[in-house]
Parts: sequence; C-alpha cells; structure tokens
Amino acid sequence: MPAFPAAAREALADTQLRRNLAHATGTIRAKRAAVVGEVGEWEELRLAGAAIKDNTLRRLDEHLLTLEAALQARGTTVHWARDAREACDIVARIARDHGVDEVVKVKSMATQEIGLNEALAEHGVTAWETDLAELIVQLGDDLPSHILVPAIHRNRAEIREIFRREMAAAGRPAPDGLTDDPAELAGAARLHLREKFLRAKMAVSGANFAVAESGTLVVVESEGNGRMCLTLPEVLVSVVGIEKIVPTWADLDVFLQLLPRSSTGERMNPYTSTWSGVVPGDGPREMHVVLLDNGRSRALADEVGRQALRCIRCSACLNVCPVYERTGGHAYGSVYPGPIGAILNPLLKGVGVDEQTDSLPYASSLCGACFEACPVRIDIPEVLVHLRSQVVDAHRGGVPKPEAVAMKAAAWTLSDARRLGLAERGLGAANRVLTRFGRRVLPGGRRALSRLPWPGALWTDSRDLPAPPRESFRAWWRRGGR
Repeated sequence: MPAFPAAAREALADTQLRRNLAHATGTIRAKRAAVVGEVGEWEELRLAGAAIKDNTLRRLDEHLLTLEAALQARGTTVHWARDAREACDIVARIARDHGVDEVVKVKSMATQEIGLNEALAEHGVTAWETDLAELIVQLGDDLPSHILVPAIHRNRAEIREIFRREMAAAGRPAPDGLTDDPAELAGAARLHLREKFLRAKMAVSGANFAVAESGTLVVVESEGNGRMCLTLPEVLVSVVGIEKIVPTWADLDVFLQLLPRSSTGERMNPYTSTWSGVVPGDGPREMHVVLLDNGRSRALADEVGRQALRCIRCSACLNVCPVYERTGGHAYGSVYPGPIGAILNPLLKGVGVDEQTDSLPYASSLCGACFEACPVRIDIPEVLVHLRSQVVDAHRGGVPKPEAVAMKAAAWTLSDARRLGLAERGLGAANRVLTRFGRRVLPGGRRALSRLPWPGALWTDSRDLPAPPRESFRAWWRRGGR
C-alpha cells in the first residue's frame, strides 16, 4: 500500500465513496449519541473501563496464566503464538489434522490482522466469512474499510451487483430478480450461508473478551452468524489477542454496557455468546484457543502507547473522525483503519520499518474528537504526537539534527543557574563579534542580527533575531540598576 497521503489523495477523488461514508458514519453517530445520552453515568463507565484495562495490562502475565489454566481445566487446548506466522501455522495444522478443506469464520479483526484466510488458502483450505459485511468484501475481492462495518464503502446497489455476479461461484447463487432492498439482500446472504453452516466441520472465531477467572470467551454480534459458527461445527478454533483479557465477570459487565452503545448504537447486542470449553453433547467436540502476541508486547512496553491496548474495537473513533469520513479505511493500508489504526499499526509493527506505517501518525488533524468518543478513554491525539516523535527519531539514523543538538544544549544551559550566568557573560562578550556579520534596526530602535553564517542563517533568513545585550539583567541589577 502507498503511504497515507498518496492513498488519501486517490480516495478523495472518489465522490461515490465520500457519499457512502458520509451517510453511513452520520447514521451511526446519531444512533450512538441517542443511546449514550440515556446513560447518566456514562463518564463513570468510561473511567471504569479504562481503569479495568490499565490494571489488567499491568498484570497481564498473571492473568494470561490464569486464563490458560481455566481453559485447560475445561478441556480446551491452548496454543501460544508469538507472531502472525505461528498463529496461521497452528490453525492450518489443526485443519490438516482433521482433514477439512473449508472452515466458516466469525468476524474477527485478529484473523484479518494475521492474514489467516490467505495462509489457509496456501494449505488448500477455504475460509468462508459469515458476517454479512465481511461476506460482501470477500465476494467482491475487496478489502475491509471499517472495524465494525467492513463494507461501509459500498452502497446497496453495489452490493446487489456483487451478489448477482459472485455468489454462484462461491456456493448457492443469488435469487433471480434480486433487488437492492436491504431485506432481500440479507435474505440472499442467509440462504447462501446456511448451506456452509450446515456443511462445515471446523469454525474459526476471535473473541471480544476473555474472562480469566472462568476461562470464558465472549463474542458479541448482531446477525446470529456467530452463534451458528460457535455451536454447529465439530471443531472450534479461537484466535484471541492477549490484550482481550478481563479478570472477572464483574469486569465484563462494564464492557457489555460500553461496547454496544459505542459500536452499533444499541443498548445491548442481539447476540452475546459465551463458551467455556467442551461440554459433551452440546456444541463443538474439540476446542482450541490461540493466544496471539504479534506485536502486543512491543506496544505494552511503550509507556505512552500501551493505552491503545485498552481498545475494545468499537469503531466509535472512526465514526467521528473528519479524516476517516473523507478518505475511508483503505487509505490506512491496514485492517485497523481510522484513528485507532493510526496508532495501533505503528505500535504493533514498530516505526522506521516502512513508509506506509510511518505515515499513519500524521493521518490526523489532532482535533480530539476520537478521545471524546472512545469508551475506554484512549488519548489518541497524545499517542499520535508521541509516535510522530518516534518516526522522526527513527529516520535520523542515530545522527541528531542540528536543531536537536541546539535544543539539548539550551536545555543543559538553562537547567543550571551557574551555567546560565556563564552563558549570559559569554553572549555579552560575543555581541560585537556577532553584530559585525550584519544588523538591522527593528521598530523602536532595537537592533537585530541578519545575514548570519550557517546555522544562524537558517533562522535569520525568515525571522528577526534580536542582538544579544552587552550586559545581562542580573549584571545590570547588581550594579544598581542604572
């Protein structure tokens, strides 16, 4: 993918895309504002969510071991994956061991992050997306552009054409005479997916939350496709980022109030599925959980950036961001678009690796709307500025720029009274030498330096630099102030 400025310039030229985005984000914002306004203690909930996440991250190693023990006690096999390749290899090996050539998937940002669909295809396994928006993206050979609504950049006329053109090659074809009525489009997707649900022997999911004390995974969704994937297949594999942990069920209660209001603008999600291991005669007969790092430890080590790991993937920051609304998600070049993607991608991958990732911290006006909307109070503007400084440092190659040296020298001088006094006396002595290179008269008769040799010329070419005084204020005051 190109760097954000180039990708954004291309997106801005697509007027249909901008109309689609403006309509969709405006609708979601209005719904969210209505249901959030009903909660008198909304700010207290935000503070509670942020505190729970921060406390969990401080003891993440302990909570992960608690979760692993609880899952294993309930018959679940736990795998640890340091990066995307390891996670994909684990899932592919499980599929190969069970002789399956297709899997059904619950919408999952983690599996998109690691490129699981493509990795499974290399092993001869087809992964079918079952979320309606993800299905649209997959059938259209497209890329997701939103965390919650991956096909937000498509309107219903475009979706109808995708279904008519592509469904037959992937399974049950679209009904004859399909219109762009939303109910008809949803019905066509339901018929197309039903045969996949009933046929698949293996499913792959993510998890919105993982409750450490009981070894319970939680998926919240609006369509029911997740429930079908989590209950019908014989084998269930869940790929879970290590930051998804909450210690207790009481902690989970806070997030089940924050997430639906912030994401879909609903008081609660239509489907909240929880599972805690294998139960004979009910649900999958074999369960695996892949605990994924893939850069999260790197983000955790960043004292400013680690707050990004609070994210509950609600997409509220995308829906209020003026930059995202005009460029869409593809311009960010990642499965995590918008303000959260602008900080999460550099934190997970590291800066100084590629131009596209390094451009993301600058994909913001720093207006602060994302922080106001975030249900767990991630100070995205603060992290953006922090990452910009890291990008600059990474491109210095270990050699400081002249202005950096000057600022460090100034800080060293100004931090000690004795050194400051010596500098003042030195400036007085240097007055005659510096002014010999040129001077101007400013309003009020004050003198200014001009045409200074490098590096002074970098400043005086476009700014006034008053000539240093012959005598400092302290020296003047000591001799009586006359």
